[in-house]
Amino acid sequence: MWRRSVAALAVGVLSGSVFVAPAPATAAGTVRGLQWHLDALKIPQAHKLSRGRGVTVAVIDGGVHAAHQDLRGQVLPGFGTGPDASRDGRTDMDRESAHGTGMAGIIAARGGGDMRSLGIAPEAKILPISLGPKQDDDEVAPAIRWAADHGATVINMSFGRSGPELPAIAEAVRYAQSRDVVVVASVGNISTTGRDVISPARLPGVVAVGATDKLGALWAESATGPEVVVAAPGARLISPASPTASPNGYLVGDGTSPAAAVVSGVVALIRARYPDADAANVVNRLIRTARDEGASGRDPEFGFGSVDVLAALTARVDPVEANPLLSGARSAAPSAVPKADDERDDGPAVAFEVKNEAGLIVVGGLCLVAVLVGVVLLVVALRRSRRRRAPGGPFPPPGAHGPYPPAGPPPGYPAPPPPGWPAPTPPAGPPHAVPSPPGPGAPTAHPYPYQPHPYQPRPLGQPSPHPPAGPAGPPANPPA
Repeated sequence: MWRRSVAALAVGVLSGSVFVAPAPATAAGTVRGLQWHLDALKIPQAHKLSRGRGVTVAVIDGGVHAAHQDLRGQVLPGFGTGPDASRDGRTDMDRESAHGTGMAGIIAARGGGDMRSLGIAPEAKILPISLGPKQDDDEVAPAIRWAADHGATVINMSFGRSGPELPAIAEAVRYAQSRDVVVVASVGNISTTGRDVISPARLPGVVAVGATDKLGALWAESATGPEVVVAAPGARLISPASPTASPNGYLVGDGTSPAAAVVSGVVALIRARYPDADAANVVNRLIRTARDEGASGRDPEFGFGSVDVLAALTARVDPVEANPLLSGARSAAPSAVPKADDERDDGPAVAFEVKNEAGLIVVGGLCLVAVLVGVVLLVVALRRSRRRRAPGGPFPPPGAHGPYPPAGPPPGYPAPPPPGWPAPTPPAGPPHAVPSPPGPGAPTAHPYPYQPHPYQPRPLGQPSPHPPAGPAGPPANPPA
C-alpha cells in the first residue's frame, strides 16, 4: 500500500496534520518546493524540449478526481470496469488515499505556481479507467484492452498482485503492445506484496519500475528481481488528492507506485519529442540512456539503471525492430556514452547570445589588433636580444664574456691552473640543504576513500534468499 502522510503546506510536512490557513511559506514548504524529484530529474530543462503534447496516458486505478485544480482540463472521459467503479473514470473511488488522482497528478499536473503541483508531462492528457474498490483480477484485462482501443499510447498500472500469472491479463498486455502502447507498471512494495516483482510488472515487455530515494539509492521497500527494468524517484513524493483524502488537496507518500507514474510521464515526453518512434524504440531509448546504478549492467535492484530524462530526450540511439524487453529481441544493453543529437550531452557550461552585431565586429577587431601588437613586441624583443650578442655566432669568442657558454669543453679540459695561480676560495657558509624525501610515516590515505556498493548480485534463476513476506495469500492487487 502506498504509505502516505498529509502534507502540511507552507510550514512543513507533519503526518496527520493539516494547516488550513498557512502562514507565509519558505520555498521548502510549498508544493513545488516539495517536488524534489523534478529537480533531481532536471524536468525544468526537459520541458524546454518536450512537455508531452499530443500524448494520452491511461491511468488504470481507482479513478481520478478530475475537478482538482491541478488536473482541470487534463482528464479525458474514461471508463469504469467494475460494478462499483466510476462510470467515466473521472471520480476517485479511493476516498482514503486518492491513489489514482495522485498518479495522474505526478504524470500530468498542470502546475501554475509554487502552491500547485507540476507533472512530468504537463501537456499530456490522462485517460482514467476506474477499477472497483477491490480491483478484482477480472476487471484489469478489460481495462487494458479498453485503453489500447481508445487512444492511449502509454498505460500506467501502479498496482499488482503476487502469485501465478493470470492468462487474461497477460493476453491483454500483449494486445496493448501489439497496438503500439508502452505498458508501465510498479514492481511492488516489500511490506505489502513481498520481495519479488509482482504482476503485471513482471510480464514480458512491460517497463517494470523500482523506486529510489532522495539520495538516488534504492528505496528500502522496493521489490527486486530480474524483471526490474528501470528505477525512478518514489520516496516522499507529493501529489494531488481528492477532498475526501486530504482537505488541502495534497498528500505525501512513498512507493513504487509514484515511481511508475514518474516513468509513465517520461515515456510521454519521449513519445511527444519523437512522434514517429514506435513503442519498441521508445522503450529502447528509455533503457539505453538510463544511468547504470548498482552492480554493473542490468541488475535485480535498478534494472538497466536510473532514468535519465535529458539523455532520453537527446541521445542518439540506434533503432530496433522489436521491444528489447521481449525474449528473442536484439540485446539492448545501455550504451557506454550516449551521444546527443547534436553530439553534445548537456551543452556548454557557459553560453551567451549576441544581439548587437556591430558591437561584435568592434570587439573582434580589437582582439585582432591586440594579437598583432603582441606579435610586433615579440619580434622587437628578439631583434634586441640578437644585437646584444657579439658577432661571429651565438657564442662569444675566446676571452670574451657573454651570456652563453661554449657548446662543449675544449680538448684536455679541465686544464691545470698556471703556475702561481691562487687556489679558489670555497664559498662562505654551509652548503644548501637538500630536503630529504618523506619518511615511511608520511600519510598516504586519499581524502575521499572509495566506498563499495553494498549490492551483492544474486545469480539469476536461483531461488531468492529472502524469506517469504507474510502469509501466502495477500489481498488481490494492492496499490504498489
